[in-house]
Amino acid sequence: MEARRVKKPLHVISFIVENKPGVLFRVAWLIRRRNFNIESISVGPTENANISRMTITLYGDEPTVEQVVKQLRKLVDVLKVSRLDPDNTVIREMALVKVHVPDPAARADLDYYVRAFRGRIVDLSPDAAIVEVTGTPQKIDAFIELMRSFGIKELARTGATALPRSPKE
Repeated sequence: MEARRVKKPLHVISFIVENKPGVLFRVAWLIRRRNFNIESISVGPTENANISRMTITLYGDEPTVEQVVKQLRKLVDVLKVSRLDPDNTVIREMALVKVHVPDPAARADLDYYVRAFRGRIVDLSPDAAIVEVTGTPQKIDAFIELMRSFGIKELARTGATALPRSPKE
């Protein structure tokens, strides 16, 4: 009898790092050493050109994730580490999906679905379209599942990026 795998909770960790070569490698190596698989990672500059924000999502048990956070705080190039509460965080991801649309009927169907997901068609060729959609990771998953009926030719996802909500007064 096959053992059932228990899905561990998803953790969102956001941190501010110095915008220098090698920082991403050191962070990824630290997480890899703890035998975690990074579910998604996004990195980009902030309002200050000298620092970047990294957001990673990963599945794991609480003690191990807490250990990763403590070790991240010890890295020289890491300035601030925050574990984000998914209930008080705005989490977004962007995907580009190239789908097969061989005829006008398929294009009309695609346009309907894209509008329903508040996406947009960003490129069109005689037999394919590239769609951009932004939203929560769950929304992106649902859109991709819907696009499978068209035939996905290529897919690119940014990975989750997140900011904590401002406190309500």
